[in-house]
Formats: sequence, C-alpha cells, structure tokens
Amino acid sequence: MTTPTPQHARTTPAPTPGKPAAPRAISWPVPIGVAARRAGISARMVRHYESLGLISGVARTDSGYRQYTEADVHALHFIRRSRDLGFSMEEIAELLGLWHDRSRASSQVKRIAQQHIDELSERIAQMQAMQRSLQTLVSCCKGNDRPDCPILDDLAAGNSEPRSVVPRKMLSNK
Repeated sequence: MTTPTPQHARTTPAPTPGKPAAPRAISWPVPIGVAARRAGISARMVRHYESLGLISGVARTDSGYRQYTEADVHALHFIRRSRDLGFSMEEIAELLGLWHDRSRASSQVKRIAQQHIDELSERIAQMQAMQRSLQTLVSCCKGNDRPDCPILDDLAAGNSEPRSVVPRKMLSNK
C-alpha cells in the first residue's frame, strides 16, 4: 500500500479549481503523440501531412520513432488553421512555401486567399440554391398520411434542376 504524497511535498502547485493547469515545460523534440496533441490534430493526420510533404525532414530515433521540433508543431498549427478555413492541400502547400519564404510578396498570399474567398462564395450560392429548392419542395408537401409526396416525385424525376413544384390540386383549379 502506498502512502499519499503530502500536499506540501508536491513539486508543482495544485491547479486552482476552475482554472486550467499551467502548461508544463516541454523538451524538444517530441514524439508524434505530443506533437499531434499540441497542434490539436490526430497522430494519423500528422502522418498524412508528412506523406503529402507538408512536413518534411522529421527526425527519427534509433528505434524509428518520429521526433518533431517546435517548428514542426508550429507548421502543424499552420496547416490545421488553414484546413479550418477550408483551404485545399495544394493551397496549403503553396501557403506554407510562402510562409517559409521571407522574401515573398504579400500579394501572392492575398491572391490565394482571395481566390479561396471567390470559391467559397460560389459554393455558398450553390448551397443557397439547394436550400431554396428544398424549401419549395417541403412547402408543397402536405406531410400527411397519404403516399403522394412532391419531394419524392421531384427526386424521382432525375433532373439536376428542380422541377417546378406545383401541387396537382392547384393545377386542376386553373
């Protein structure tokens, strides 16, 4: 049976309830699990980014384990933030190259970001069109116990463009 360590014998102060513990000093380089946690991604994603060449020159121990430097973890943060903003892997590779190039022109970075904004705007417009189509279909569906359903009729029509959805009852009243 072990005796609990007395409170006064602790080498680090106990965390205050409700406050995060102070970060521990870290000894670089670190193994993949630590690098992944510090970057907020999985070890699998770290390996994936390395396989794509986004992280390169990772040292290995004599046993073959990857060892990541502070700069590697910073790059992993950069990649994660770029992914959070929706940049493609190709765009991230280009942005990483520009980030490492101290003689870069910011206009190059701005061009990539603006192009991404334009692509996002296009996707948003497409999604809004899908939303409008679905809203129209839902508003035409009575949602009762009967089997007829304009939503299914539209889906079964096989058109990439939504059909004009007008309930049959409305057509017969004209």
